[in-house]
Amino acid sequence: MGIATIAPPKPPTPEGAPPQGGGGYGGDSRGRRRGLPTAKTYRIGMWIALIPILMMFISFTSAMVVRRGLSNDWVATPIPGILWLNTVLLLASSLTLESARRSLKRGLGEAFSRWLVLTTVLGVAFVAGQFIAWRELVLQGVYLASNPSSSFFYLLTVAHGVHLFGGLLALGYLNTRVRVYTAAGAPRATALDVTAIYWHFMDGLWIYVFTLLLLGR
Repeated sequence: MGIATIAPPKPPTPEGAPPQGGGGYGGDSRGRRRGLPTAKTYRIGMWIALIPILMMFISFTSAMVVRRGLSNDWVATPIPGILWLNTVLLLASSLTLESARRSLKRGLGEAFSRWLVLTTVLGVAFVAGQFIAWRELVLQGVYLASNPSSSFFYLLTVAHGVHLFGGLLALGYLNTRVRVYTAAGAPRATALDVTAIYWHFMDGLWIYVFTLLLLGR
């Protein structure tokens, strides 16, 4: 007859720390145990939410191509030079956001805060640059209703800017939660992951829009 052994009880997990045996940065295990949506669920939800935005810009593209091909009043819209700088700023913001995520995973709270603030500043600078580009066109007498080309220019850039502003609001929220995220060694930063997906999507979408505007002149 064997001798039964009793495993010693596991120490309780401190409040705010990730559960033992999994969970980590995303907190998936804790969510499953409590019956709450997991970090993976939120990430999938964000990707699904991005589909209507993608479809909208595809429809804009289709309308632009058809309108240009069927009209004789298409006048090329000059591309403001600041849009090149804006593109660099937005690409840089994706890099700084990833640096913020890596810093948080390593428990570097101050570095995480700095990179997150820099990402927000770059995003604000991009939006400010878009306003400068629109003003430059207005000063040249190019308005929304000037011709089909200018109409699509304003439509595409404003639509992107509005959606990017939503990302800025999310970044602003994250900046108010820095202390919460850095309080534990491996905090649940689902909001950061979801915001990163959205922000990188907006970055890629701008590259597409800018390329489309360059080719559509």
